[in-house]
Formats: sequence, C-alpha cells, structure tokens
Amino acid sequence: MRTKILATFTAAVVVFSSAPAFADPATAADELKEVITSVQAKLKEGKKTETDLAPDLKAMDALLAKHKGEKTDDVAQILYMKAMLFSQVFDNEVKGEELLKQLERDFPDSKQAADIKKQAAAKAIQAGLKVGSKFPDFAEKDTAGKPFSIASQKGRVVLIDFWATWCGPCVAELPNVLKAYEKHHAKGFEILGISLDKDRKRLEDFTKQKHMTWPQYFDGLYWQNKLAVKYGINSIPATYLLDGDGNIIAKNLRGEELQDAVAKALAKK
Repeated sequence: MRTKILATFTAAVVVFSSAPAFADPATAADELKEVITSVQAKLKEGKKTETDLAPDLKAMDALLAKHKGEKTDDVAQILYMKAMLFSQVFDNEVKGEELLKQLERDFPDSKQAADIKKQAAAKAIQAGLKVGSKFPDFAEKDTAGKPFSIASQKGRVVLIDFWATWCGPCVAELPNVLKAYEKHHAKGFEILGISLDKDRKRLEDFTKQKHMTWPQYFDGLYWQNKLAVKYGINSIPATYLLDGDGNIIAKNLRGEELQDAVAKALAKK
C-alpha cells in the first residue's frame, strides 16, 4: 500500500516540477508541491499514521481555505491528495470516499472529478468479471496482424494477461508464466498478452529476447489501451484464466498457483 501512495505522490511531484514557472510563486500547485514533498519524505521514513502526517493535513486544509472559490484542477488536486492519504495510507476508506464525494461536488468540472468517475466505472466492470462468469470476448488483431480473440481459442485453456515491459511486478512474474507456457502449451494452453506499452519496438524486442511466443495485442495507448479500458484494468499485472468455453476459472494467479490451475483445467478437458 505504501508503495502505491509513494508512486502517486512521486508522480504529482514530477507533474508540478514540469509545470511552467509563473510570476506569482504562490500558486496552488507550487504550494501543494511543498506539502507533497514533505509527505513523500515521511512515507519513505515509515511515518504513515494520521498523527505523523497531521501537520501536512493541516497544511492541505490551509491551502483549501486560502484558495476557496478557485475552481481549478490545481486546487482540486489538493483535496484529491488528502483523500488518497486517508484511503491508501491511513486505511480509512470511509473518510477517503467522503473526501472524493466532496471533490465531485465542489469541483465537478475538474480533471480529478472525471478521473473519479472513470475509476468508479472501472470498478463496476471489474465487479462483473467474477470467477464462473464468461469473460466478454473481443475481436482485434495481434502484433503480427492475426485474429486476436477468445473465440479463436475455443477449446483451449487461456490466460488473458494484461502487462507491460515497464511493469516491474509483471517482469518479475514472467518466469512463472513462461514455465507454465512451456510445460502446458502443447497440451492445449494458450496465453493472450495485452500490452500497455507505448513503444512497439521495445515490446517486440522484449518478447523476442524472453522467448514469449504467444500473441500480443498492442495499441500504444498506455493506460488508455483499448482492451484495458474495456475491462476496467487500473493496475497490472492483471490476469484471467479461462476454460475452453471462455469462462473465468481464476484471477491474478501467481507462481506455482498458475501452473497448478492450468494443469487442473487441462485435466478436465
């Protein structure tokens, strides 16, 4: 959890650092950047309680009061970061949700409010992808220009793998995926990779180097990848193991669990 919030705050620092300079240094973005830097330092030190970060929360409230009436994305970001602290660091989901609802009320036209709506839609989609339900099909082309769909794999046990070469956990899990593929592919196991990479050459070089011979879907749209959006994917790796009829057997299997589940599914064919 701490890694996720650190990444959120690191991204925010990068955004504010790359923003153009203004004659007036006391913009909401500049002021929030100072608070974010303080929070980031404390989280790295393992300080992650509400008491530890009380001065930073107070600073955020002061900024919201100072910029009251300014309906900008920069001010909305202050409230969004406060919500993230409560939900992801303090594990106070109720307070976090309360702050996000306040953001939607007070800043309805902000980028943050739009993102919250997208996240809610993704959550609803994910809730429908339950074990035992049929995985909604797609009809695309892989990087080789061949048909890329679940229907084309009918009768096979299929792993739908949302991943990217830049994703550390995805790369760390790859040896297990490769092992399952090498052991079970000839028996009727296939993988359909859905890459959230931006660079096609990097993807193709990586898959060739790692001997990943299964089909890959790529559109270069990063988190806006067509299929990632369709299935509400907001974190990777995200995997779905399907039986020969396209029904979900299991989700997000790791290590030996994947090989065991594939072997069990193949034995039922």
